[in-house]
Amino acid sequence: MTKSLFPGFDGLMSLSRREGVDVRPTLLRVLTDLYVQAPTHSDDEQRQFIELATRLIDQVDDATRAAVKAKLAIYPQTPVPVLQKLGLVATQEGRRVPLAREIRSSQQAASPARTPTDAELRMAANMAMQPKEAAEIHEMFFRADATQRALVLHNLGQTPLRAAPRIPTVRAKRAIQILEMAAIANDVENFTYELGDSLILPSRVAAQIVDDAGGEALAVAARALDMPSPNFQRILLFFKPEIGTSVDAVYRLSRLYDRLSDRSALVMLAAWRGSTLAVTRAKYQSSLHESERQRARAGANQTRPGVQPGSAPAVRTGTDGSDR
Repeated sequence: MTKSLFPGFDGLMSLSRREGVDVRPTLLRVLTDLYVQAPTHSDDEQRQFIELATRLIDQVDDATRAAVKAKLAIYPQTPVPVLQKLGLVATQEGRRVPLAREIRSSQQAASPARTPTDAELRMAANMAMQPKEAAEIHEMFFRADATQRALVLHNLGQTPLRAAPRIPTVRAKRAIQILEMAAIANDVENFTYELGDSLILPSRVAAQIVDDAGGEALAVAARALDMPSPNFQRILLFFKPEIGTSVDAVYRLSRLYDRLSDRSALVMLAAWRGSTLAVTRAKYQSSLHESERQRARAGANQTRPGVQPGSAPAVRTGTDGSDR
């Protein structure tokens, strides 16, 4: 028997119909989170995800659909039928798409694709990126290979996530000049500092971009600064000798850079900035919990002061001076 990707799905759906509790938005969010956590999937897992996701997408609210769409748009292994269901890939005439097996259900058939409402469009355009989502995008990008990174960057341009603001032109031009001079001098320290300062990134993320062996992260950073293609190529040749000595690598990154949209780069920049908040929260979360536990123990150890040995209890007197 095939192991279910989400074993409690049928039971929760039965509970939803019997108790009147709509758990479908939660199911779709959890199902999506489980799917994107793994870099690859078996055929059975992919088939199950297609069946469940395409079944739920038309049955959830706009906010849930937008959140799932943003997460699956940047995941390289999202099945084509799910991308089509979310409107991320147009169905081509004459192209056969593998269909999921028919699912017996008392639910009504899914309604045909509809035009997004004005409220949905406004929500999608202003969907801020949460620190957890930013950290997931950050980690997904850096652990992916060259092909997957190109796909992630392409899909970022179609997500409803809010992009980072453009770097002011004067500041960007100054940064490009400094970065190119530092690259020619092979000054890694100043190059890293200027990159982080101009893009408003912490030193940890700036160093990760500079040290990235593939070069795609540096391409994203350069595009976020609106760096001209010749300047980017010179930086590759002087600053990245392991790339500059390879004709194929220079050609691949140059082609990626020319095809990389400004929006994709700025969404990734927003993810790099947001991932810092997630790391900071995780860093101080344990110390915060420890402080709370210490305060709780201190409060439990405090006792009410009792009568000291040898002291007489207080005697209450009335208004007339008589003892009571």
